[in-house]
Amino acid sequence: MEPEARRRADLLIRRTPSRAREFEDAALVHLDMLYLVALRLTHSRPEAEDLVQETCLRAFRSFHRFIPGTNCRAWLVTIMRNLFLNRLRRDRHETLDEDPSRWESADSATGTDSISGNPEEELLQTILHGDVDRAIRALPVVFREVVVLVDLEGLSYREVSDAQGCPIGTVMSRLFRGRRLLRQSLRRFAREHGYVRSHRHELPRG
Repeated sequence: MEPEARRRADLLIRRTPSRAREFEDAALVHLDMLYLVALRLTHSRPEAEDLVQETCLRAFRSFHRFIPGTNCRAWLVTIMRNLFLNRLRRDRHETLDEDPSRWESADSATGTDSISGNPEEELLQTILHGDVDRAIRALPVVFREVVVLVDLEGLSYREVSDAQGCPIGTVMSRLFRGRRLLRQSLRRFAREHGYVRSHRHELPRG
C-alpha cells in the first residue's frame, strides 16, 4: 500500500486509543491485501486508497460487532465489497451485475480459444506487456471480483462465499467462467503481439 494511504488509514484508528491496539492486531495486518484488491477493482490508485480508507473507517466504527477469532480478512473484504458496489450503483461507471449465463454462452461459442499449445509461455509473454492487468480490467465485475480475490489474493472459496453472500458453488462457477474469459483475452493479446499465430496456438519460430 502507498505510504501516504497507510499513514492516513492509521490515523483513523488512533482517535480511539482504547481500541486501537486490538483493531491494529486484527485488521491492519490485512491492509496491503485490501489495497491490492481495491486497486484491481477500481483501476485507480487514488480511488483504491480512498476505498481502503473508507473500509478501515467503517470497520473501526463497527469493530465492536466483530467476533474475535472469526475471519477478519473475510469481514474486511465484505465491508470493502459493499462500499465498492455502492459506488458502482451511485456512479454507474460499470455494469454492476452482468448475467453470468450470457458470458458463459459467449465464451463457449469461440471455438478457436480452446485450451491448447503452451499456455504457460503465452502467459509469460503477455505479462511482459502488462496485458494481464488489461485482461482483468476487462472482466465483468461479477467475475473480476472472484478472480482477484481467489487467484491474486489467495482467499479461500469459503472466504469469498462469506464476503459475497452466495454459495460456494456460485463462487466456483464464477471463478471458472472468469478464468475462461481471462484466458481468451490473454490469447487474443498474445496474437496481437505476434507471440501466437492466429488460429494456430503455437509460438513463432525464431
